[in-house]
Amino acid sequence: MSISTEGEATQFRDSQAHNKLQTILQSYPKLAEVGHSHESENTILEIVSFLDSLLDATLSDPDNEHKENNAFEALSEIHGYICSQSLDQEVVDALSFELPKAVSKFAGISRNFLDMAISIIDQFIVKCGPRDMLSILCDTLGYSSKVTSTASYIVPPLSGLSKVLISIRRRQFQQVKVAVPVILNVLKAVCLESDEEELDNVFDRAIEIANSIYEVCNKLVDNVAREKLRALLGLYVLQCLALVSARDTTSGCHALVLQLSRISSYCGLSYLSLVTTYDVEAVAITVFGENKDDCMGCLSHVKHGAALSVVWGHVSEEVAHAAKEDMIAVKDELRKYQIKRWHAIGTLKHALSFVNLPWELKKHTINFLHCITDGDICGNCDDEHSQWPSYLPNIFSALQAVTMVIMYAPDPELRKNSFAVLKGVLADIPISERLDILKALITNANSSSMIAILLDLVRREMHTEIHSSMSVEKGVQQINHEAHPNISFWSPSVLELVGSVLRPPQGGPPSLPEQSDAVLSALNLYRFVLMTESTGKTNYTGVLSRSSLLKAYNEWLLPFRTLVTGIMAENKSDYDELAVDIVCTLNPLELVLYRCIELVEEKLKQVK
Repeated sequence: MSISTEGEATQFRDSQAHNKLQTILQSYPKLAEVGHSHESENTILEIVSFLDSLLDATLSDPDNEHKENNAFEALSEIHGYICSQSLDQEVVDALSFELPKAVSKFAGISRNFLDMAISIIDQFIVKCGPRDMLSILCDTLGYSSKVTSTASYIVPPLSGLSKVLISIRRRQFQQVKVAVPVILNVLKAVCLESDEEELDNVFDRAIEIANSIYEVCNKLVDNVAREKLRALLGLYVLQCLALVSARDTTSGCHALVLQLSRISSYCGLSYLSLVTTYDVEAVAITVFGENKDDCMGCLSHVKHGAALSVVWGHVSEEVAHAAKEDMIAVKDELRKYQIKRWHAIGTLKHALSFVNLPWELKKHTINFLHCITDGDICGNCDDEHSQWPSYLPNIFSALQAVTMVIMYAPDPELRKNSFAVLKGVLADIPISERLDILKALITNANSSSMIAILLDLVRREMHTEIHSSMSVEKGVQQINHEAHPNISFWSPSVLELVGSVLRPPQGGPPSLPEQSDAVLSALNLYRFVLMTESTGKTNYTGVLSRSSLLKAYNEWLLPFRTLVTGIMAENKSDYDELAVDIVCTLNPLELVLYRCIELVEEKLKQVK
């Protein structure tokens, strides 16, 4: 039996589409009864092909109501056919494997098509049973990668799964554990790629599934299974929260976040636990056991969700109330205990580094970090310093995330607040480790402007240290050497930083004017160190030794003077806009460079 494709080029008349589909459907039970399995399979494929031809015709001419009516009539015919009480169960079972995919493809045409696709799947759930339909609907979701309009396609199977999960009566935890990774993988693929309008129905259905798992939890009698399912629900909620938050506006997802926050509270996920002790891998082991590694891909944004749960509570009192949280108490706790604060900083980095997260939520994340790192906070205790190495990787990556916000945030106020957070987090690091952190940030920075900012922070730290070591005798400030025999930032490492900019590791002088910000900051740092050590009659950094002065003079300053002089000569006689910009950029740099050369030449005369 074959179906004519001429209707793809011309309009179908209602009776033609109706009669053709009826003929195919009526032939199927007869083939099944006489055991023609091959012919039966071909007939199912013919039904699917016929529906696809109607779909193609409708999508190719979206303003043609006639074609749309034909397609809707076909789905209505299938719905009535499946609802028939006389239909053999074997026929229903066979159709259930392919028709959910076929009818879900129509969901993006209109609300009526979506509702009809959901109704057809609901009938399969009633007639085939929830356990069989669980695997079928998961397979339907998995097919989504082959469908163009993926977001609308997955809504009917997600709707069906929310009903299937509630209806399962045995081995509920095991069944949900199979479904959740499939659901989350599809949600992640769709939610991070689709446009705003398509996602509304997707998120609504994702919340329905969360509510269904919640209902299953409440009905479970087995305490062990219930706790495992609660843990799985927590993972699901946090992953969904991250995906929901990736929308363009916070107002558009506020209602969804409220619902997820209520369920999060049921799962025992307090804000403090989420930012300080929540271990995704440990929870995944509890839930998935030996298969944990196979499921980590679908949980790739759970840590982002943990961070954003707290950020949302910071944004909205209503959300915090839904989660049964007191945000003032949470912030006070983090300000009071340094180790908890270090944990929180390491968790909140996930929000800042989340590429898909809107700037508005990154702004709120920065505000929350500012709340827990600014002003009178508890820190720098010896016992906590002994634990610092274990927190170093997370704190460092958090600082890198903050620097990215400073560099790329479109809002000047956000960049300003991010800089305040950068200083606050650095101040929370043991002072003996702070220079190494700054060195690593500078080494890994790709932006000349960011390197300049970080070098300036080094200079400020050095100024603070030397200022605190000053004592006044007879109205004159002098360095108290006995009070501060070891000053962390005043070490040869500072000169290594200067050299890494003025004489890059790859060799030769730095590129100008591209690296002018970093170079100017490095020259200012060198001048500050040279003048301060000279005035205080110290040599903590080794800057005043003859070998150090000669290295700076011959390897940094003179080659750099040659480069700057040449660039200035090339552009001073040119009056186009680019040349003027280059000259203006290099003018302040040239002034500081010549001052450094003068200082070094003076010192070389004094040092033998």
